[in-house]
Amino acid sequence: MKAIGRHIILEMWGCQNLDSAETAESALRDMVRALDVNLLDLKVYPFSPVGITGMAIVSESHLVIHTWPEYGYAAVDVFTCGAPRDPQDAIGVLRHYFQPERIGVMEINRGQVELPEYDAAPPRRDHGHSKSSSTSHRAPAFSA
Repeated sequence: MKAIGRHIILEMWGCQNLDSAETAESALRDMVRALDVNLLDLKVYPFSPVGITGMAIVSESHLVIHTWPEYGYAAVDVFTCGAPRDPQDAIGVLRHYFQPERIGVMEINRGQVELPEYDAAPPRRDHGHSKSSSTSHRAPAFSA
């Protein structure tokens, strides 16, 4: 089984700096560097009265931070695909900027595909002499 990408979902509790757009932007930029991904766009939106949503769109997918300062809570998604990368490399960056007391981590392998073995034998043609199905024995195509 092969996965197209890896996605970690972080629940961070007891955090600091959750109402700072500058902190969220710095954290996202440093996560981009730590993961060695290609930044396409970065936006950070402060909310009233409190809270931040920041998103880095990268060639290899996305990094997102949502904060609830009133609860000391941040929800973070790190989804990377392409060349092997470890999305957990972002955790050290998040610890530095938000100093969470507790982090819960869930990891999902995204786009799991099982590549079938190729059947090199040509399809059998019965020319109407058999009642068997005329389905092809060729493996289906997949894109990666």
